[in-house]
Amino acid sequence: MMVFAFYLFALSAIAGGLFTVISRNPVHSVLWLILAFLSSAGLFVLLGAEFVAMLLVIVYVGAVAVLFLFVVMMLDIDFAEMKAEMAKYLPLALLIGVIILMQLGMAYGAWETSDHAQDMIAAAAPADRHNTEALGLIVYDQYFLLFQLAGLILLVAMIGAIVLTLRHRKDVKRQDVLAQMYRDPAKAMELRDVKPGQGL
Repeated sequence: MMVFAFYLFALSAIAGGLFTVISRNPVHSVLWLILAFLSSAGLFVLLGAEFVAMLLVIVYVGAVAVLFLFVVMMLDIDFAEMKAEMAKYLPLALLIGVIILMQLGMAYGAWETSDHAQDMIAAAAPADRHNTEALGLIVYDQYFLLFQLAGLILLVAMIGAIVLTLRHRKDVKRQDVLAQMYRDPAKAMELRDVKPGQGL
């Protein structure tokens, strides 16, 4: 059953990634991407990493992929014109893809599994603790300072992105609350005597 589940999740992940790239409809591409994420989460469950699997489902499927879906559906983008421009770079993309496949083949061809790999995995994950608890102890105990520094770097990056994209446009009419509160009603309103049958 485990072998069947592995091949099922692996094939669906590969199919999801392939159809994400080759689908003509961008909404369908996002849906295939969600399938690839869910299949990857299933593979993580088979590996015993339930925390990473749930993180993949909650963060990527529940937030990132849904955000992609809403952005693609709300923006009026001419994807046909975009794909026509991207077709000019297809030979270069194929060349880069072949080079990456050759590098992966060379890396996996020289791959040798150590005899002590299983012992190291067993030592890294104690039997008396769940893997989520062990991961929490590592992140929030041994590497607490590095974890906080990573959060500060992300905060600085977010503030920098907001500052770089923030533009004060002068041609946009904005609400001035103080001007509305301090206005004089006698000057703000003007009474006109409109006679019947005549317009303003």
